[in-house]
Formats: sequence, structure tokens, C-alpha cells
Amino acid sequence: MAFEPLGSEGVSRPVTRRVFLTLSVSALLGVAVLRFRTRNASAVHAGAAGPFVTILEFSDSGEALGPASVQKIVKTDDTWRVQLPRGVYEITRHADTEFASSGEYWNLHDKGLYRCVCCQTAVFSSDTKFDSGTGWPSFSAPIAKENIEMVEDHSFGITRTAVSCRRCDAHLGHVFDDGPPPTGLRYCINSASLRFVPIA
Repeated sequence: MAFEPLGSEGVSRPVTRRVFLTLSVSALLGVAVLRFRTRNASAVHAGAAGPFVTILEFSDSGEALGPASVQKIVKTDDTWRVQLPRGVYEITRHADTEFASSGEYWNLHDKGLYRCVCCQTAVFSSDTKFDSGTGWPSFSAPIAKENIEMVEDHSFGITRTAVSCRRCDAHLGHVFDDGPPPTGLRYCINSASLRFVPIA
């Protein structure tokens, strides 16, 4: 029979079966939770894949390859910080904005494809790029609506629509309704969020 430590009376008391079972079950649950959290944290740290999303894939020559079901890319903040240069990290993972006319692509007129710098998903094409006079790369439409997500952004006390990559949630920029026909939209995008692939 098991005994509890000496009480205030100096007499040891037997541990009841109920107390013993309760403590045992609690210990087993604690171990299971700890193992789950450790395994989950390790998977995310390694760049685990999240739920499936459907995007349109494109070759580097700009050819549409059709829809593909891919898993979202999920990484810890620390992993993104190691993978990306500081400025790119702040823009893509924390929705910062580069200074006007400071980005690599704002005044680029070459023909090509613009991919997400974090996961290489095609997000814009030079076919819809135009000179907005703002100092940021501007597009009248994404290369495929399936490849981006738009959410309301209430930062700085104003309401805007933020644009992000559907596969990895990288912040790309914002969309405004002062663009040219036929869409009337201006996707104002940070150069740092993009990787340009020229088409010969």
C-alpha cells in the first residue's frame, strides 16, 4: 500500500486508489500534450505545409500551366527572419512598406513575370503593369485571382485593401480603385515582395 508524506499530525496516510488513478491519468495526459506540442512546433519550424489551396501555376516563360492544389507554406517568424533579408522580411511578414521610388521594379518596363519572393508563386505579369506615377510597381490586375488574397487593412486609422500571396501569406501591397481601364484598379505592390523573371 502506498503512503502519503507525513501530515501535520506526523502520521502517514494511505493514498486512495482514486487519488492514485487521478494522478496517473493527469501525468499521462501531460506527457501526451507535451509530445504533441513538441512535434507540432518542430514541423512548423521546419516549414510545415498547411491546408491545401488552389492556385494557377505559370512557367517562367509566362505560359499558364493550369490549376494546382498545393499546401500553404507555414513557417515560424524566426524561420522567415533567417530566410529573408531584413527589409524583405519586414515588408512581407509584417506589412511594412518600402519608400516610393526606392524599389528595384517601380520603373522597370521589361517583359516578364513577377513571382512572390517568399514562395515563388506567380502573382503579377508585365502585361498588366503600368506607370502610375506613385513610385511603386503598379498593376491593373493580378496574373490570376486565385494566386492572391485580399483583406481589409485598418492600420493607420484608415481602411484599405491589403494584397497577399495566397500560398504563403506574404504581404505584397494594397489595391486601390484609381487604376486604368478595363479594371479601374491599381495594385500598388512593393518591389521587395517580388522576384522578376524576364521573358525573352
